[in-house]
Amino acid sequence: MPYDQNLSMDQLVQSDRVHKACYADDDIFEQELENIFYKSWIYMGHESQVPNPGDYWTTWIGKQRMILSRGDDGQVHVLYNRCPHRGALLCNAQHGNAGKAFRCPYHAWQFHMDGSVRQIPMKQGYDGTADVLQDAEFAMKKAERYDTYRGFVFASLSEDGPDLLTWLGQGAKAAFDDICNRSPEGEVEVVPNCFRIIQKSNWKIFLENQLDALHPSITHHSTGDAAAEMQKVYKERTGEDAPMGYQMLADFTLPFEKWDSISTYGYEYGHTVLGGYMGLRPRDPVTLDHEAGLAEAYGAERMEEILSTNVHHVLVYPCLSVQPPLQQLRAVRPLAADKTMTEIWHFRLKGAPEGIYERSLAYYYHVNSPSTMVNADDLQNFYSCHEGLRQAGGGDWVSFHRNAGQDITEGGVTTSVTGMSEQPMRNMFAAWKKYMSGGN
Repeated sequence: MPYDQNLSMDQLVQSDRVHKACYADDDIFEQELENIFYKSWIYMGHESQVPNPGDYWTTWIGKQRMILSRGDDGQVHVLYNRCPHRGALLCNAQHGNAGKAFRCPYHAWQFHMDGSVRQIPMKQGYDGTADVLQDAEFAMKKAERYDTYRGFVFASLSEDGPDLLTWLGQGAKAAFDDICNRSPEGEVEVVPNCFRIIQKSNWKIFLENQLDALHPSITHHSTGDAAAEMQKVYKERTGEDAPMGYQMLADFTLPFEKWDSISTYGYEYGHTVLGGYMGLRPRDPVTLDHEAGLAEAYGAERMEEILSTNVHHVLVYPCLSVQPPLQQLRAVRPLAADKTMTEIWHFRLKGAPEGIYERSLAYYYHVNSPSTMVNADDLQNFYSCHEGLRQAGGGDWVSFHRNAGQDITEGGVTTSVTGMSEQPMRNMFAAWKKYMSGGN
């Protein structure tokens, strides 16, 4: 969809609305890759995905193919998935163990797991031309920067910009602190599979939906109503409360007033937090056992602080949607202006009762599996929005007017006046405009 190239960033992104070209224009998408995805910090995976020397996972930063690997020294590395000889992909499988070295399937060049050259066939042919074993030009290229926070690995393809901890800041760190603190050992480990979904829509539509408190009781009401009805049937037949999975879906029937009573918080770099609303502390044996384990590890007061943390959902802009109490995250991989891949991962809390994991697994399946109507409802909305935005007619603007100018900003943090304020969308687009204008 072409648009007036003379429009400035200030004209495209205004305080309470944005131009539809920000979603649907191919040139703007390419600019997003260069100015946002290749310059900010992007999630690569969790250290537990590569537990052993030689392990690797392949992933993406924008259109760049990347490798997350673990070396013989135990260190985790992020490398470009490209042989420096003739450019072939070194790893064509999604994940595996390369043994002692990556081996190019084209000409058998070998590389250590940190990317340095290990061996080259017939290397005498380079005598007098190049030092292929020592010259960095012939090693696999490492990501310009990579770092971890509590086991979560990020990389940036820019040598400039804030370090990872600065970029995460108070808002985004809350996602990883909350999920890890819920473990008596202070760590999580990935469940090594995920749901991968291709969405026929722009990546920003997905992120905006995650903290849109107005849509759940509208879009997902049929699922919520069915779950609430089955709770009653279960109680009548067994005399007991239905498993928590039913309540996770029944929560989609919450009235507007309940959603409007929560708060969202906007932080620098576009990170945004939704305050907690789900009751995940029933007085069942699993929860009591979990509480006892945390109290033994940290003390009763700290246990209460951890389980009372007012965080339900965190957007780590532009690459992650994290739900710490439910032990899951969704990684955003933009493929085109109208195509986005999301990867949905979930985690175990080390040292926590198995029932706590089963609870998170129930949510993972009930909301995100191919058979659930919840995700299907969202995907239809995403597609519908993008199709509307692609059209030449029908208007040029996307509205973010709800409570515009009313949210409270103190100390660089914006707090929504109501749960249904479109503060999260405005916060993300304020960061988008800074990135696209050349800011860090």
